[in-house]
Amino acid sequence: MGKISRFSIQSGQAGMSGLDRVLRQYFDFLRLEKGVTLHTFHSYQFDLAKYRTFLTAQEIQSAQKVTEEHIGDFLKELTKKNLSPRSISRILSTVRGFHRFLVGEGIHDDDPTENIESPKRSKFLPGVLSVAEVDLVLKQPDTRQQLGLRDRAILEVLYATGVRVSELTNLKQSDLMFDSDLILVFGKGSKERLVPIGASAVDWVTRYQREVRIHLAKGGKSQDVLFLNFRGGRLSRAAIRDMVAKYARAAGIKKEVHPHTFRHSFATHLLEGGADLRAVQEMLGHVDISTTQIYTHIDREYLKEVHRTFHPRA
Repeated sequence: MGKISRFSIQSGQAGMSGLDRVLRQYFDFLRLEKGVTLHTFHSYQFDLAKYRTFLTAQEIQSAQKVTEEHIGDFLKELTKKNLSPRSISRILSTVRGFHRFLVGEGIHDDDPTENIESPKRSKFLPGVLSVAEVDLVLKQPDTRQQLGLRDRAILEVLYATGVRVSELTNLKQSDLMFDSDLILVFGKGSKERLVPIGASAVDWVTRYQREVRIHLAKGGKSQDVLFLNFRGGRLSRAAIRDMVAKYARAAGIKKEVHPHTFRHSFATHLLEGGADLRAVQEMLGHVDISTTQIYTHIDREYLKEVHRTFHPRA
């Protein structure tokens, strides 16, 4: 699992506090029973190190002595350190998991975090492009040039399908099901989903395959990867990001535009057109529909703006 933090596992040491002892038990549970990833494990360690430092400063050496008031004071201290509500919510979630473990194992009777609410997190409304702005960006690549034609195909796919940039760079030619106007996408956690792709994107990708990819491909190096760089290898996410930003600037768009902007625009334009939220959730590959609901907030902002602009008594 990698190196364990200085306080989590130090078995056999004399004088270990009760707090250190139960922390060690919790880390053993995370590694050996819950089987969390190394990244997640280190995140828990990082958050609980903050919590342990706070409790030590309060001269608390047993988790049993932690009260709801202590938890509140801990959150106030995190706020004073200018941590974002998102970060504080994550740390609280980690601490809550620790105390729930103690109760579940019968080590402690009460959970001091039970009645503590997470700090309010403002809804992040991602930037979107209007339909006209998308059209402007799509027209920027010089399709008389090989790489310009490739770039046009990439932009068309981003907007037509709403795929993440990592999903786009991993697309293979065998994932294209153009007879059914679909593509097979491998999303987070290697989960597969079928996403519709429109006629415009199909036409540009087909043209790219026929006129450009055959010249970029370099034997075994290219394998079946759809979008290739000029050396015949897989395009990096950074390359896609830079390319999108370049064409947005060329289109005269002042707002910051990145590949995810096309994903946000894809979802927003579908919902503005009357698409069902569940259908958009499926196309985006969101496990939880609450993630997709962020776009309904964008839609409401749009509606309010229309109302303010056109209603005579707004």
